[in-house]
Amino acid sequence: MLRILLRVLAGLVVLVVLAVVAGPFLISAKPSDGLASNAEAASAESRFVGIPFAGTAGLAVHYLEQSPPVSSRAPSDATAFLLLHGFTFNAWTWRPVLDAFAARGRAVAYDQLPYGLSAKPMRADWDGPNPYSKDAAITQLFAVMDALGLERAVLVGNSSGGTLALEAALAHPERVSALILVAPWVYATRPTLPEWLASLPQMRRLSLLIARKLGEDGALMDLSYADATMISDERRAQFGIHTRIAGWDLAWGELLALSLSAPVTVSSHLEEVTIPVLLVSGDTDRLVPIEDSRRVADALPDATFAVIEGCGHVPQEECPEAFEAVVGEWLDACGL
Repeated sequence: MLRILLRVLAGLVVLVVLAVVAGPFLISAKPSDGLASNAEAASAESRFVGIPFAGTAGLAVHYLEQSPPVSSRAPSDATAFLLLHGFTFNAWTWRPVLDAFAARGRAVAYDQLPYGLSAKPMRADWDGPNPYSKDAAITQLFAVMDALGLERAVLVGNSSGGTLALEAALAHPERVSALILVAPWVYATRPTLPEWLASLPQMRRLSLLIARKLGEDGALMDLSYADATMISDERRAQFGIHTRIAGWDLAWGELLALSLSAPVTVSSHLEEVTIPVLLVSGDTDRLVPIEDSRRVADALPDATFAVIEGCGHVPQEECPEAFEAVVGEWLDACGL
């Protein structure tokens, strides 16, 4: 009887190992159906610009832009604003406040790769640096600025877009006049894996599964609001516009696979950011706790911290009037 039980146990162990090793391969690697061209999914206000990137034929970046009204057009040296969305979001997260920024100068919000309607390169599309790495995101940010003729700008970043804004300011401080960070992803922790493990075929399939889940169900958007019932059908359609593009899921999978082994380390360099910074947090943020945002403000040499009541992780969407008031008061104080 003991021998039979040992054989059964051994068989179960083999089945578990096979499930772990082979199970992820049951996840389909077939790209999603959809439109062949990002431009076909664009709205009337959508714009595209091509930027160079080593190892590719160039990348198409989708953006929204608002300029000061002609009747009160700012001088040519007016402040420019480059708006950076967070993880899984896109440029439309800034649409409710784009006009307020444009009243002070040129305002541009763009889709970071592979979000929204920007390029979604797959592994076969590059033979140089990975276009989804942190360094690549910084390079692409300044390439967008170059392509649009923005020599210097205030970087406005939400969540992971705030992290990117900090990294960009550290990389090229001469091109960043100030920072507005909205619940930046700095101290929030997430698991990271050794590169060899994250790059295994099984892990890449699991990354693809997670990417599809994040990109299709909108749960992260619901968590980003203090009151998710405020999210309109139009806003949900804007959030999910990437799903109209064929192969979006494979591109998101590439990003997720890389991020598994890429820890966020900018917190160790905050004292080097000496330009003026505004930290904004919603008081009911469920993704980046208000204490984390306050901690970032305390670590920066020249930071102002502001809390918006009744708001979650994306106050620029959920509480645009309160957000504009806080930002406007700070910009006036800074002379921007």
